[in-house]
Amino acid sequence: MTRSKLFRSAAVIGASLLVLAACSSSDDSATDADVSAALKIGSLLPETGSLAFLGPPEFAGVDLAIQEINDGGGVLGQPVEHLRGDSGDTSTDIAQTTVDAHLAAGVSAIVGAASSGVSFTVIDKITGAGVVHFSPANTSPDFTNYADNGLYFRTAPSDTFQGAVLGQLMANEGATNAVILNLDDAYGNGLAKYAANAFTGTSTIITYNPQASEFAAEVGQAKAANPDAIALIGFAETTAIIQEMIKQGVGPDAVKLYLVDGNLSGTAFAELPTGVMTGVKGTLPGAFPPADFQERLKSIDPSLTDFSYAAESYDAVMLIALAAEAGGATDGITISQNLEAVSKGGTKCSTWADCKALLDEGADIDFDGVSGPVEFDANGEVTVATMGVYEYVANDKYEARPDEFVVGAVPAPLP
Repeated sequence: MTRSKLFRSAAVIGASLLVLAACSSSDDSATDADVSAALKIGSLLPETGSLAFLGPPEFAGVDLAIQEINDGGGVLGQPVEHLRGDSGDTSTDIAQTTVDAHLAAGVSAIVGAASSGVSFTVIDKITGAGVVHFSPANTSPDFTNYADNGLYFRTAPSDTFQGAVLGQLMANEGATNAVILNLDDAYGNGLAKYAANAFTGTSTIITYNPQASEFAAEVGQAKAANPDAIALIGFAETTAIIQEMIKQGVGPDAVKLYLVDGNLSGTAFAELPTGVMTGVKGTLPGAFPPADFQERLKSIDPSLTDFSYAAESYDAVMLIALAAEAGGATDGITISQNLEAVSKGGTKCSTWADCKALLDEGADIDFDGVSGPVEFDANGEVTVATMGVYEYVANDKYEARPDEFVVGAVPAPLP
């Protein structure tokens, strides 16, 4: 069963049924959202787990957007409330507990998770309650056609795009025999598939269990393929894998290494041999955050050094709030029905003040975010995106390569 305009039509026709279901069921559901109710947004972002390094910039993006919205008068005249929540990772049940608490508190939208795997564990619960599920960082292609009642959206592009850029990047830098070493989950398998599809030479995909205690066998398989490039698609276990790669003579000092958004970290590799990461490149969805946006984020969290997915988190909250403002109500169904409309086709605007002023005048708006134009299709997917390319200049520091950034249409999933 595919997610299509049928589900969005069904969401419109059955709005009252979904809202009634949300207020009459158990703790797994949201309470009824009155037209005049304050907008409550729950976050489901990684404070703990394998993607915890992404938590600070994502939380900062959420909090900055809410601060600016509330400074500008709030949504429908009332302040937006943020219910902070940890997503953990797929090795724990933290996400389930967080979602249950958010739904019981009556949120209309949940921002998160960062991990596609985590989102798949809670998407049915969230959307079944008539609540918008909006991720700033999910990239698995499996969300595109997921049956979610028209309530799932994301500001990050599908890995059909990141995979294409990664595969082409390796080929453009002269690789002809690549190994793609990826964690065995929806994110890792999907990204590996699309990277291999875009690579013009010979590619070998090797999957691994991210919870394993060691990775000698998988690295041994990679070495046996005699690659001239290795793409490593993983999370926190990446450091242990690179250590094993160095041990077996296929580390980044011997074979060109490429990372992705899940392991592009400014802190994880500090203890590796000095300079071993220098020259390693990685891909990260989204435009490079401008200096003024970085400073605004630091006003929320002065300790920030990594800005991964901060812009996507900020834009997610802005879009949710604008959809509620445009629809005249704060319930999840109204928000979902207006998200596509506020993302395209109207007068361009990029700040809460400017967009709200246009809505107050009765104008249609087209919100362009910090992360990019964010134009949704009927599946809640961004149709055009930016893919950044970054390069390590030290083990604990990577820099943007703006001349290598790719802006383009997000490809549809393969059959």
